[in-house]
Amino acid sequence: MLGFVFGLNARLGRLHFFLATVALAIVMTAICFAIAMAMLRTTSPSMVRPEDLTRNWAIIGAIVCFGLATFMLQSMRIRDIGWDPVCVIPAWIALMIVDHVVAGRFPAWAIGGEHQGTMVGGLVNLGLLLALTFWPSAGSGAVYINPFEPPARAAGKPSASDQRLARVSQGSARPGWS
Repeated sequence: MLGFVFGLNARLGRLHFFLATVALAIVMTAICFAIAMAMLRTTSPSMVRPEDLTRNWAIIGAIVCFGLATFMLQSMRIRDIGWDPVCVIPAWIALMIVDHVVAGRFPAWAIGGEHQGTMVGGLVNLGLLLALTFWPSAGSGAVYINPFEPPARAAGKPSASDQRLARVSQGSARPGWS
């Protein structure tokens, strides 16, 4: 059940991913606007300090919700492409951490003074965005009506995640193992 909550076992096609991303951006813009208006209603604009923004629980909650929603959408799309989000997402996060450390250690390699990443990290993010938006689904001719429908498997053939778990646990990769 937890796999469906975080979108690791669900699938999302290109059009649904694009529309969900646009809808998420619109909703988050409205939430940020509501938070800003609430802050301005209680304090004057000249009294708002940057450190107050990091202590506001509404802003922290919005950041967490946006991060989880983005993570779920990307995981569903990665699963639909045929890749394993359990491998792709941690690799992407690790690459972004290394990119941030390199940009901090070598400021000349950073994109600019305000940025905390290098051109390599920007190109990786652009490549991931383009792949998630335009890469065809694993079943190129299939139409997915329900995005939470598990991927169709050949009879008796274990999934990639079943094979990975069987390798780790030194068991067999039979389709119904628990």
